Amino acid sequence: MKTSVFALSLLWPSLAAAYEFQAPVQLKGGDQPIKTQSPGYAAPCLHDLDGDGKKELLVGQFANGYIYAFKGLGNGKFVKGKLLEVDGQPVKIPGVW
Repeated sequence: MKTSVFALSLLWPSLAAAYEFQAPVQLKGGDQPIKTQSPGYAAPCLHDLDGDGKKELLVGQFANGYIYAFKGLGNGKFVKGKLLEVDGQPVKIPGVW
């Protein structure tokens, strides 16, 4: 065990240097910034909903439970968001405290 910890301590500086965050960017849906509802528990995710090879951005609302889908255009660009619907009805999954 001591050998493993020692080996990890030798590797740590190189592992830490390998991962760097890029500068933040403001995502837009069309020409409008994508905003999340307060208090900020949006939990956005990417998924190819329509099978076109480009991932859509899904952003949920904590208070009302609606999910907005922003169709992916590629290269981090999205069209204006609309409510995610099933059988013509908005999907609603309310948050719980």
